[in-house]
Amino acid sequence: MPVVDAWMQHPTLRHSNHEMFASLRRWTGMEVLERELPVEVTLAALAEADVDIALSSAWYGPQGALTHNDELAAFVARSGGRLRGVAGVDLTRPVAAVRELRRAVGELGFVALRIVPWLWQLPPTDRLYYPLYAACVELGVPFCTQVGHTGPMRPSETGRPIPYIDQVALDFPELTIVCGHIGYPWTTEMIAVADKHPGVYIDTSAYTTRRYPPELVDYLRGRGRRKVLFGSNYPMITPGRALEHLGELDLDEETTELFLSGNARRVFRLGDHS
Repeated sequence: MPVVDAWMQHPTLRHSNHEMFASLRRWTGMEVLERELPVEVTLAALAEADVDIALSSAWYGPQGALTHNDELAAFVARSGGRLRGVAGVDLTRPVAAVRELRRAVGELGFVALRIVPWLWQLPPTDRLYYPLYAACVELGVPFCTQVGHTGPMRPSETGRPIPYIDQVALDFPELTIVCGHIGYPWTTEMIAVADKHPGVYIDTSAYTTRRYPPELVDYLRGRGRRKVLFGSNYPMITPGRALEHLGELDLDEETTELFLSGNARRVFRLGDHS
């Protein structure tokens, strides 16, 4: 069954070797990269898991661009249609950030914006985000963000679904929000926010299927079947490893299709891909 990976990134040396990811390298056994990883390596990892489309993100933080939007556009161009771009911006420069988002969507063909709050140590309710939310609505693209605790040694507070995602969804009811990394240890809060707001979704990136919290599995099997998207967080976890024990979730065929691709195609307006 074809897969859409809602959260991944093709790494640059600046991204993968950054000191903030030292804890993730320790947990996963990943080594510091000696040279740039060819796009073909990423495409092979996606193909092994039948990933039809992968949403690859740029990375911007206070330290600058770890993967610039133009670098990402070059990766996308070399992917044969398998990668789709997700924009990053400098949150501290809101006017320039809105211009860059418009350029990324309008000129580069990117399909969403992603901001990782712990990078900036600013919660999603900070005023610097708000012009970008309005721009996402006008451009018709989702806002992707991280929820839950942080793997890197940074404060986790910015990842709380309540009050932050709940308040943003109240202030911008037309905004589509895709919340990556499940929200653990606040998964029940994340489910409540997704239930409450039609435009809020959850993606499973950074977790293998065996590590999904039981309440998320119950939600996915039932009323949340149209609310949960698969994500891997490659290169930290390959899609194949993330989905290795998918059968143990005991999902019916319709739910499996929605989880693996249908929900993401609808939310990100991906359409059919051949």
